[in-house]
Amino acid sequence: MPDPIKAVLWDIDGTLLTTGGAGAVAWQRAFEELYGVEANIDEHTRAGMTDPEITEIIFDEVVGREGTPEEQAKVVAKYLEYMPDAVAESSGYRVMPGITETLPRLADAGIVQGVVTGNVEAAARIKLARGDLDKYFSFGGYGSDDRDRVKVTERAIERGGEVIGTPLERAATISVGDTPRDVSAGHGAGIRVVGVATGAYSVAELEAAGADWAIADVTQGFPI
Repeated sequence: MPDPIKAVLWDIDGTLLTTGGAGAVAWQRAFEELYGVEANIDEHTRAGMTDPEITEIIFDEVVGREGTPEEQAKVVAKYLEYMPDAVAESSGYRVMPGITETLPRLADAGIVQGVVTGNVEAAARIKLARGDLDKYFSFGGYGSDDRDRVKVTERAIERGGEVIGTPLERAATISVGDTPRDVSAGHGAGIRVVGVATGAYSVAELEAAGADWAIADVTQGFPI
């Protein structure tokens, strides 16, 4: 009998919400201001990438060279400058089905909740705030911790233990994400994964990626 679930780590983009392309707009404005290039994020990146990976790829494929660490840091800072307006202006921003009901239900049940995301922490907070979701998460693992999603997940697990004062049991912790990268990251960190088909991937694709549960959205078949 599997351990009861005591902690849930949520991916943000495509899982908790969609910004309607606000992140891509902010990246585009940042690269245009600093380098005068048209950085079409959707054309050059895939869902589930961390912000540091995105920065590297746009330098390589659009600017045409490798960015120095200082240049990459400057682009991320400029991206974060543009993020609040990009999110606020987005007509496509929406919280995914069932999320506004599920998060408080889990909180009331004493389930520990954190985020695990490729976003740098400041961008994650901006995205969550518009949907009034940030109040449910006292910790997380972020793209600003590492470009490797497994390590980001491991960092979230560590921080969750720091917040509650005792290590999170991996057998009692799950993550929720909408891409095969989320599935492999969770499994790489030693936890079970719920794949939700609210992003670019179908239930069948998430099943094929090895998700322990593959569901259309959290309103049907969520394991807690």
